[in-house]
Amino acid sequence: MSTSRSFGRGLVPALLASSVLLASALPGSAPALSAQGFTIEDVLSPQFPVAMASARSVDRIAWIAFERGRRNVWTAVGPDFAPVRLTDWMDDLGHDLTDVRVSDDGEVIVFVRGHTPNREGWIANPSSEPQGSERAIWAMGSSGGEPWRVAEGSSPVLSPDGRWVLFVKDGQIWRAAVNPGVQAGDPTEPLFRAFGVNSNPVWSPDGKRIAFVSTREDHSYIGIYDVEIPKVSYLAPGVDRDDLPAWSPDGKQVAFVRRPGLPFGTTARRPPNVPDSVIPRGLQEARFAGGYNLALWIADVETGKGREVWHNVPHDSAFSRVTNLMWGDQSLVFASEPGNWGHYYSVPASGHEGLPIDLTPGEGFVEHVALSKDGRTLYFAGNIGDIHRRDLFKVATRGGSPQQLTKGAMLETYPASLASDRQVAVLLAGPSLPQSVALVPANGGEGRAVVPLPQRFPKAKHVVPENVTLKAADGFEFHNQIFLPPDLKPGERRPALIFIHGGSRRQMLLGYHYMHFYHMAYAVNQYLANKGYVVLSVNYRSGIGYGKAFRNIPDIGRRGNSEYRDILAAGLYLQGRPDVDPKRVGLWGLSYGGILTAQGLARNSDVFAAGVDIAGVHFWGDALDPNVVTYSSSSASEVDKWTSPVLLIQGDDDRNVDFSQTVGLVQALRANDVYFELTVYPDEVHDFLVFSRWIETFGATDDFFSRFLWNKKE
Repeated sequence: MSTSRSFGRGLVPALLASSVLLASALPGSAPALSAQGFTIEDVLSPQFPVAMASARSVDRIAWIAFERGRRNVWTAVGPDFAPVRLTDWMDDLGHDLTDVRVSDDGEVIVFVRGHTPNREGWIANPSSEPQGSERAIWAMGSSGGEPWRVAEGSSPVLSPDGRWVLFVKDGQIWRAAVNPGVQAGDPTEPLFRAFGVNSNPVWSPDGKRIAFVSTREDHSYIGIYDVEIPKVSYLAPGVDRDDLPAWSPDGKQVAFVRRPGLPFGTTARRPPNVPDSVIPRGLQEARFAGGYNLALWIADVETGKGREVWHNVPHDSAFSRVTNLMWGDQSLVFASEPGNWGHYYSVPASGHEGLPIDLTPGEGFVEHVALSKDGRTLYFAGNIGDIHRRDLFKVATRGGSPQQLTKGAMLETYPASLASDRQVAVLLAGPSLPQSVALVPANGGEGRAVVPLPQRFPKAKHVVPENVTLKAADGFEFHNQIFLPPDLKPGERRPALIFIHGGSRRQMLLGYHYMHFYHMAYAVNQYLANKGYVVLSVNYRSGIGYGKAFRNIPDIGRRGNSEYRDILAAGLYLQGRPDVDPKRVGLWGLSYGGILTAQGLARNSDVFAAGVDIAGVHFWGDALDPNVVTYSSSSASEVDKWTSPVLLIQGDDDRNVDFSQTVGLVQALRANDVYFELTVYPDEVHDFLVFSRWIETFGATDDFFSRFLWNKKE
């Protein structure tokens, strides 16, 4: 594995003073400090579980765990749920694992090995292995043994009996046998061929039929493939766009979402500044007769005939978008965001007029859900009642009062229902507990983690972060988490660091995060606080967790970059704290966090003395014009004011942020004689797949701030 490192710095009159200031903090001038009693490797030592799935007929769960670069499939079965590692991939070469699935009887587990392709179709190969890499579906028995490769593909849809997987390739539905004795090698033909772009296959409960979406540019159908005949048919075909098929429990009906078709194909667009008065009614906006623009339908699989069950309010934007349609207890359950909060709703399958039933009422949003195996109960995790955390609830899918199952300082996410329905599997975390697989009683109570922590993990050394609410200069209110050093004494002034999350559709929490990078970032913030820094993690405007209005601020990003006001307000807040040295405030982040790190250094090197920018965007748009908002919103527009040192880190196979963003920023920093350090990982992606690179990145961040903040000389 190769890494490119470089340093850049120049001296010009405008920067002479800051250059002299930093002369004693050049690379190698000061040793890195040690956190109080533990290392970065220690705090990142536990496994990180993701992608948990459960069987339908037995109490078995399976998940993927990242453990210091080693990615493996794990399982646990009731009643004790002792964790068992099934695979034995013990390298750190960046071979990703995703999409774990479990057969109804719990005997077969399938998953995907290999990362996503980039725009050129290149599968990520972060270790630069000479033979390249692939993305393929794998399988194994839940009782152990060697896993086997099923077929090249991704997003497997496992049949209820565990014999087949479906996947989408080249706009068609493909099928591969899970048992390698049934079919040798990859399938050479799709399972069936249908006109259009076909996707979203869903097995019927008995595994004899497959529902799918067939998109034909301006309209789409819900198709049914009968595996035994074989035969393709379509449900209630028309001129509209049908999506999100969901089977009834008896397999006789399919529910789906219907929206109006696109008038005159996808090319019909209204010219700018043309009033409604000159556009014929019906072409102004695609709507059904009566003025509504979204409906739920149910169709009979045998006859193909359908009926409308419910539609949204005519001429109203509420419920104009529906996701995650499921069939509950004689009801249809779905997610929508008609007001300020994303909730789950229900309508009777027999038909309904008016507003649907809000299954998850309250101030807060619902993030992760699972249906009980009988469809009668919706388990959901969200921040209703505790905006800074996640708790677990349940509610009857027909409607009723929700029951809160967990509360307190812990965070419960990604519920998975069990066959017995006596417990609910969740991913559990807390202020000092890394994310773990856990069981929560179905009637409520404390979660029980089933994965032990390694002895080296410094659980007792963690500090408990606290929420701090701040206001930006424009009066906008936002929340933050502050980590105070455990050895901070009255009257001391410490250096301070701001961590900035990416996304920007993210929310940092008062505990370990459920996403991998933010889980690591929380651990590193704990490490930095133990090392002596005052650390502030900022939930700036445009993030999730605080409602639609907070998330959809109109002047964020390339449209005005108003979210930077929150970062500046956080920096000024730290400068004003009696326990912070105002001349030693730094900031760091990945992706959108890199964007805002660069903006802080470009706009306010007087506030931010150093920064670490990992894969940030530095130039929006294609205009170098101060009067164009995309340019003025970019850090590149103010790079001539940049004086603080920066550490830049990025992989050059980044699929989220063009590597050219770092290429361009380096040229601008060179031209303006700004001191920078640079680490490049050839063939690495946005969120690094090779764990040792995270250890190197966080170690370099630690060393950089030690030299340019902790040991900064006046």
